[in-house]
Amino acid sequence: MDIYTFLLIVTVGAVFVFDFTNGFHDAADMVATAIASRAMKTEVVIAIVSFFTFLGPLVMGLAVADTIGTFVNIHGAKPIDAQALVIAALLAAVTYNIITWKFGLPSSSSNSLAGGLVGAGLLIVGTSQINWGFDALSQGSLTGVMKVIVGLFASPFLGFFAGFLMMKLLFFIFKRFTIKVRPFFVLSQYFSVAWLGFSHGANDAQKGMAIIGMMLLASHHTEVFMIPLWVIFLCTTAITLGTLFGGWSIIKTLGFEIYHVKLIHSVANQLGAALINTLATSIGAPTSTTQVVTATLLGNGAAEKPAHVRWKRAGEIVLGWIVNVPVSILFGAGYAYLLTTLLGVIS
Repeated sequence: MDIYTFLLIVTVGAVFVFDFTNGFHDAADMVATAIASRAMKTEVVIAIVSFFTFLGPLVMGLAVADTIGTFVNIHGAKPIDAQALVIAALLAAVTYNIITWKFGLPSSSSNSLAGGLVGAGLLIVGTSQINWGFDALSQGSLTGVMKVIVGLFASPFLGFFAGFLMMKLLFFIFKRFTIKVRPFFVLSQYFSVAWLGFSHGANDAQKGMAIIGMMLLASHHTEVFMIPLWVIFLCTTAITLGTLFGGWSIIKTLGFEIYHVKLIHSVANQLGAALINTLATSIGAPTSTTQVVTATLLGNGAAEKPAHVRWKRAGEIVLGWIVNVPVSILFGAGYAYLLTTLLGVIS
């Protein structure tokens, strides 16, 4: 077995770990409000989210994976350098995920991976091989890094407003209804959590897929960037297992420590977050389900009783978002330096 095949196998395993840690964050966020509202059994929520997360990329395509997997050009790089770049970005994302998981903070796996790719790309292939998207932006279109930035940083703000407006709309529609309307909300939550899982699969679950696609290209197993079906299955399975075994501290943070979640909040949260994810996916822009779900929940709380939102805890989460990309860039560059040095000696 040559070094390139060995690194490919190791990377596929590492992506499984990355998506497993993604399950700590993103998939856990999807089920948090449903569990906190006590309207659905935990195993039912997870089963629905898992199924529709897997279904999302099969139905909606892989535009987001194409965006993530192609904004750093690795075609001209030596295979060993291209592989080092991909592995360094992945290690940066996993490292940040684990650190924030230890503190129970819902960070963004998407931001971590994007930052890691930029940091590793700058060190290994240079700024000229990164599609920053500035020229396209001046012409009114989004490509490359600019599409990633717009998707990842605009989506939380849009999520907050979507959550605020969704909550106001539900209060307006059902203000004259009594507790007898509860069965309707219980039933509607099956739809809303399914849509959120579907939108997650169609967008956020594609990051690990993009990494494997890049690695297949770097090791010359493919001639163009592409995502095989087995990669989709592998990544969605890993995310589901992460939810089952590791995401409970973050479920506790989102479901119980930001706002007292009731059934109406859970439905409004899931509908608002799913809407933002779906809109972003339609233009191929990546989002962070972590950020969208959290921001939407803050919007839900602000629409009802702003004073009851635990803004201090929310501030800690936002701080984690702010430092996410810069720290991941540093991690990516650091791992890239170590890997190129080590692999240069081995090869």
